Amino acid sequence: MDIVAPCRPHDLLFLRTPPAFDCAGACPEWLDGAWLARAPLVVRRAACAPGRVPVGARGTQRNQRCAGYVAAGAVARRVTPECLARHVLGGGLPASDLPCVVALGTLAPRLAALGLDWGPAGGAGFWLATGLPVLRATSDLDLLVRAPRPLAPATLDALAALQAKAPCRLDIQVDTGAGGFALAEYVRGGRVMLKTAHGPVLVADPWREPAVA
Repeated sequence: MDIVAPCRPHDLLFLRTPPAFDCAGACPEWLDGAWLARAPLVVRRAACAPGRVPVGARGTQRNQRCAGYVAAGAVARRVTPECLARHVLGGGLPASDLPCVVALGTLAPRLAALGLDWGPAGGAGFWLATGLPVLRATSDLDLLVRAPRPLAPATLDALAALQAKAPCRLDIQVDTGAGGFALAEYVRGGRVMLKTAHGPVLVADPWREPAVA
């Protein structure tokens, strides 16, 4: 996929060479060159110098995570959640009896019908992009919705209904461009926790640029 466009949170980045990943300190034992040669890095939210991208590495276990940075020029390929959604809708979802994969296959056409920019993130997105064994029978399904403008009430209601009736635990994250928040928290009403590059901020309206000290 084209890597000229700016990388955004939840994008998956495949490196040209494993040593390009700059971990803060010594890399854990599981994070070796062989793993980085197969596994992409996940773009995360953090302040960063120009020309560098904040990323995180993940292993096959939930506790295997490592934050770091990579030079933009070291990225060989970028796979976005939206790209993975198109792959699923085009019949590219591998056969699996894992609940989160079954749920993704069921929900994909319904999400497409809402006209949203969306895609699988988290473990499901990582698995789709790599085939690496990161999913379990208890794995959640993480979905990302890109929404630079406020979502219509009918769309919010439809997403909440999909979340309530999903055959596994479904976590829908909404990315406004300025930050990301959990759909379930927003539809409950009140202030929401907006995750930004400068840290989490409690806001009443997540589509307004948060004031960060």
